[in-house]
Amino acid sequence: MVHRVAVLALPSVIPFELGIPSRIFTAAGGPAGEALYETVTCTVDGLPVRSAADFAIAPDHGPEALETADTVVIPPAHDDTDPVYLTGELRPEVAAVLGRIRPGTRIVSICVASYVLAAAGLLDGRPATTHWRHAEHFRRMFPKVEVDADVLFVDDGDLLTSAGVASGVDVCLHLIRRDHGSEIANQVARNCVVPPWRDGGQAQYVDRPVPVVTDLGTAATRGWAMERLGRPLTLETLAAHARMSRRTFTRRFREETGQSPGRWLAAQRLDAARRLLESTDLAVDQIAVRTGFGTGTSLRQHMRAAVGVAPGAYRRTFRGGALQ
Repeated sequence: MVHRVAVLALPSVIPFELGIPSRIFTAAGGPAGEALYETVTCTVDGLPVRSAADFAIAPDHGPEALETADTVVIPPAHDDTDPVYLTGELRPEVAAVLGRIRPGTRIVSICVASYVLAAAGLLDGRPATTHWRHAEHFRRMFPKVEVDADVLFVDDGDLLTSAGVASGVDVCLHLIRRDHGSEIANQVARNCVVPPWRDGGQAQYVDRPVPVVTDLGTAATRGWAMERLGRPLTLETLAAHARMSRRTFTRRFREETGQSPGRWLAAQRLDAARRLLESTDLAVDQIAVRTGFGTGTSLRQHMRAAVGVAPGAYRRTFRGGALQ
């Protein structure tokens, strides 16, 4: 069954982010080339809406599109007069249109559209992210939300929030990966000429003094480590390969990726394990050894913490190429 995605264009919507869901989801095709998603764009009243640029958006759909959506995506709007950014309150027409979304529908915000979800009370007591420039203001405005400003997106099941601008691409690719597995998500990424998964989080984009550029960066060591995930890779080993002290290596690694070496390495190993679960018949213990987790127990713990399911359940879900 085709998954229906409705994109809600609010007044002063930012055009780039508005176009991301349609571009990414419509690029996803099944084994026979069949469409996996239908993407429609709507406004709160079915009428054209001014964008943040010098043109208007005239979607073919009104708010009724939200009533039949499996996923609703809300791109950001640039309107400094909107009370959602000033007082944390929704305009009545926006609150009304959100009320048309069916219970259980997956809802996604891009960039500061997280303010809309938070103002609706949907994020209370839940983890979320937003653009790093607005993270502190967002925390003050919505103290009940557990804000993580270091990540590109947060997946909390039926609610997903993403950081600034291009992180909308990241979260849409993540949803395709979640729905249909890495192979299809990677193919979409290739077709759209974007990375299937970006290393690091928002921290690498936060304003900070630019580090001195030398030929002693960590990129070569990261590439070297990716080819040796099944081997012991300690901080000392990585720093020695980069010919740096542990302290210098850790600092430069974080400047370049937005993550600590340990967190980055765990993410690479987990991604490799997921690919093997999807594409091979290797036993969980074998995959754990190949990807550097050592034991099946360790892999199970990491997968449950990161993905929420055990390796066996993950394989049953994604091995067929689609969510069962």
